[in-house]
Amino acid sequence: MALEASAKTEADLFGAPKSRARVVYSFTRRYPVIPGIIIIVLAVFAIFAPLLTSYDPEKAEEYNDNGIPPFWQADGSTKYILGTDYLGRDVLARIIFGTRISLLVAFSVLGIGGVIGIAVGLISGYFGGIIDEVLMRLVDLTLAVPFILVALVWAIVLEDSLTSVVILLIMFFWNGFARQVRAETLQLKTLDYVALARIAGASPLRIMYKHILPGVFSTVIVIATLTVGVVILVESILSFLGVGVPAPTPTWGAMISDGRNYLTSGWWMAFFPGMAILFTVLAFNFLGDWLRDTLDPKLRQLN
Repeated sequence: MALEASAKTEADLFGAPKSRARVVYSFTRRYPVIPGIIIIVLAVFAIFAPLLTSYDPEKAEEYNDNGIPPFWQADGSTKYILGTDYLGRDVLARIIFGTRISLLVAFSVLGIGGVIGIAVGLISGYFGGIIDEVLMRLVDLTLAVPFILVALVWAIVLEDSLTSVVILLIMFFWNGFARQVRAETLQLKTLDYVALARIAGASPLRIMYKHILPGVFSTVIVIATLTVGVVILVESILSFLGVGVPAPTPTWGAMISDGRNYLTSGWWMAFFPGMAILFTVLAFNFLGDWLRDTLDPKLRQLN
């Protein structure tokens, strides 16, 4: 009796043991498990695409295989799990290989554009004055120019290619890094450790690289993660409008554009690429939100 009373008292004080379902639920709420799984799957698709499917994403396997529905429908076939498009190309294979294009464009844009934006933000925030004024007006100019109009003119002037799409997106996605890094630099350059480095004779370049850049690094990671989904979405829009990566290279946006004329008879041609875009954008956005909540000290104190 004494042991039972002691166990009951301990349970009342510390709470009953959590069930496995509650532990899993709390873990998935605390950490971005589902977005992480989606991102890992996308990485596997991008890296091992030739090993995951035997079909050519740019050519039909057989002449009469066009418009085959997914395998669970009446006329479907397990040969093509997600069906084929109007030219007989395997939809799943094109989605898998399209992951390569989407991630390649996103990370190229964020890698190059991020470096440019970070450099502009550090220089603008640290030196201030006329340098800050000129650089920030350049940022305002890129924000004021209509992107779609520039993209259409860009496609007319230059030949469609993956490189031209990346350059176009870099021109419009470096400014987010620049504005946020500048704001962080304006705060960090007034701190004591930066003043001591300046008194010790450190050059402005060394101060920005060794003392200020590490302070803005967490912010840069959050911005990059939140922007990945936007870049993928914009690249898909460009492909949908016909000014993105040229055919027959598989891209999710181009697949939606090709399938829009067959929505009544072949809904799967546009539906599955659209779902790929949806889950990818949501996964990176949720990951970015989690990183912001984790890395921001102010938000950590509220939790």
